[in-house]
Amino acid sequence: MGFYKKFTGVIIASMMAIGCATVETESWQNCAIGGALLGGAAGAFVEGATEVGVGAVAGGTIGRLLCGKETEVVPGPEPDTDNDGVVDSRDECPNTPAGAVVDSKGCTSDTDGDGVADYKDQCPDSVPGAKVNALGCVDALVLDGVNFHTASAELTDSAKAILLPIAMAHHKHHGDVNLLITGHTDSRGTVPYNQDLSERRAASVRAFLVSHGCDASKLFIEGYGETQPIADNNTKEGRAKNRRVELSEKK
Repeated sequence: MGFYKKFTGVIIASMMAIGCATVETESWQNCAIGGALLGGAAGAFVEGATEVGVGAVAGGTIGRLLCGKETEVVPGPEPDTDNDGVVDSRDECPNTPAGAVVDSKGCTSDTDGDGVADYKDQCPDSVPGAKVNALGCVDALVLDGVNFHTASAELTDSAKAILLPIAMAHHKHHGDVNLLITGHTDSRGTVPYNQDLSERRAASVRAFLVSHGCDASKLFIEGYGETQPIADNNTKEGRAKNRRVELSEKK
């Protein structure tokens, strides 16, 4: 009879310990303690202090073996909501736009200290302390290289290449800013002709910007013909400078 009780006690301890392995525990130590208690209970079933002690030891051992060491939890990568390369926990500027260059704190740089971040500053070399507009410029921005075919308002291919990043910058970073596009000519030709040409050239630039995503309602044009020269119209170089398109914030 004693043999059967002992045998039954071992069976009970084994079954209860196996049950331990199927229950999620906080650590392998907890599971081993549980196994010891279960083993002790099984030992008590055979009505003997020795059996209780043996059952506890056996149960604890089985519990450790079955439960094993606690699985190490490997933390996943920290989130980087604005995808600027700086994780959220260290990002002091968590909403920087896509593609903007940031420092170790996740904030955009402002090289000339004018209050306009480099990624949207059209005039990144402003004089320290200068009052600038939303484009980061003190005065109207002369679109150097934006030229037209002779006596027409048709943009050259090189002019389109210059205007493309300007269109992208306005579309992405200055969408809330009203821009004024102004056209200018040299003094050759009649005054009425130059006035009309300057207006058509400004309109051509506006059309290009709109075709590349800019909000038409934010773009305005004016033509000044030959009335606002910035260089000597008596020289070839001066006339080239006077044939220009300028970009500024419309107040």
